[in-house]
Amino acid sequence: MMLKRVFNILLFIITLPVICLGQETDPGPDYQMIMMNNPAFSGAEGEGVLRLSYLNFFPGNHYNLHSVFSSYDSYFPALHGGAGIWLSDDYMGGIVNDLRGGLSYAYFLKAGENLFINAGLSASVYHRGYNFDGAILPDQIDPLGGVSLPSGESLASSGRTVFDIGAGFLFMSRNIFGGISLNHLAEPDLSIGGQTYERLKRKLLLNISGDFFTGKSQKLKIRPLAVFGLQGGFISAGAGTVFETNYLSANVVFLGDNGKNMNIQTGFSIKAGKMSVYYNYRFNITSGNNLMPFSLLHQTGLAFSLNNVDKRNLIKTINFPKL
Repeated sequence: MMLKRVFNILLFIITLPVICLGQETDPGPDYQMIMMNNPAFSGAEGEGVLRLSYLNFFPGNHYNLHSVFSSYDSYFPALHGGAGIWLSDDYMGGIVNDLRGGLSYAYFLKAGENLFINAGLSASVYHRGYNFDGAILPDQIDPLGGVSLPSGESLASSGRTVFDIGAGFLFMSRNIFGGISLNHLAEPDLSIGGQTYERLKRKLLLNISGDFFTGKSQKLKIRPLAVFGLQGGFISAGAGTVFETNYLSANVVFLGDNGKNMNIQTGFSIKAGKMSVYYNYRFNITSGNNLMPFSLLHQTGLAFSLNNVDKRNLIKTINFPKL
């Protein structure tokens, strides 16, 4: 049991850089969590929506990597736009814990007869905490494979709290919408000792989607989408399609990055009244790293429409793809 514990910790240390090539956990093309990446989407659906999401990274491999996310956003006529609040927690192996929370605001502008632009800003707090109670350090491992306690080293676990800001735009024209955002404008330093490599690099995110109805009844909606991300030296991109009816939707998205990883995500969503539930599963097809497991993540979540907003045709709203 002790050897297995040592092996799991060493494997986690080796695998962690693979997980965090973009310096932070990121679910990819997730419109249910997009307000954290692009504040211009705040209130873009018009009505007030409460969202809850849970992600389990590399399930079945005992890496103990989990993320939870919650948010609320709505359109507010007095603000001439949308506003929202969000909170997320990334629990990485029981050693590193990233807690983030922020506020966002988007100003809604009608720029033309069929062109609408939302301009958003966000302010957030990012806390990285450490827990080394269960960690095994190199000087605790003897040549025979046993573990000797205590260690001669001491690790600081005070953590670090930083302030961050982001900005973004959302463009809507007829049945097409797309966004561009830039996060970590302050490039906050998460290190305790001042190492420059711990600074969160600015993250560029581009996404585009559209709504196309099929058949005379127009009950089936096809929503092609594409996304592109750049953070430091990490590049990612994806494209796919969502098929939606009034109560059920399904999606398939192909994802790739400059680490020579090619992944597929598929999932579904069910809507019942003012509540919808969704599930996504992502798996790896091919990878430039032999440590990459086949199962990459499970994601499940709920969305509740809490209040209807009387828009009176003054604003343009969209329904987010359920993925």
